Amino acid sequence: MSDYPYPISQLEEKIGYSFNDKSLIEKALSHSSYVNEMRSKGLNVNDNERMEYLGDSVLSLVTSEYLYFNHPEMPEGELSKIRAAAVCEKSLADFANMIDLGSYILLGHGEEMNGGRNRPSILADAFEALLCAIHLDCGIPQVKKFLLPLIRIRIKKIIEEGSSKDYKTLLQQIVQQEQGEILQYVTVGESGPSHLRVFDVEARLNSNVIGRGTGNSKRQAEQMAAKEALTLFGEGK
Repeated sequence: MSDYPYPISQLEEKIGYSFNDKSLIEKALSHSSYVNEMRSKGLNVNDNERMEYLGDSVLSLVTSEYLYFNHPEMPEGELSKIRAAAVCEKSLADFANMIDLGSYILLGHGEEMNGGRNRPSILADAFEALLCAIHLDCGIPQVKKFLLPLIRIRIKKIIEEGSSKDYKTLLQQIVQQEQGEILQYVTVGESGPSHLRVFDVEARLNSNVIGRGTGNSKRQAEQMAAKEALTLFGEGK
């Protein structure tokens, strides 16, 4: 680690963790373009691609566990959609930028000249490799300590943006195109403790069930039922 060109202690301060094995962070930040250049000079170094692979799994586990325990009302399909949005390339690149990770990545000369330090794909891969490095050095609890504050904010934003869509109004507008159609929302189930009620609602068109939804409030459950119903009209997103 002695020949690493950047002040790694500054990055450690930003992520709130000091590595026991400094070689892990160096490997996590070694892009393939840098490694290829080093190997052409006869130096045996490794890139971060394998660490990116494991880091991706660590990221998925921590995010999935957070969603599972903090949003018990959500069905599997919705959990998967939110997780995918939370850990997409753009999200990871944003996380990387928050800690200025690009300034510490080891790049080949060509990649450096082509703006690789700011390329979302490179930033996202390095972020996943960083998670792997933390995990290998200290374990999942330390990964959670660093990652969860970032993930919580991103998931909250994703859910808020999703819930801001008024699916009930969209569905009503479609139904009203045909005269005589009757759209109703019927609560068919209610469970959970008083501070965390879970409601099950059906959207019914002329008494026929066209969508089902679950939520911590009747309004949220109705929105989810309307969202599912919209798929029947080719409008579900």
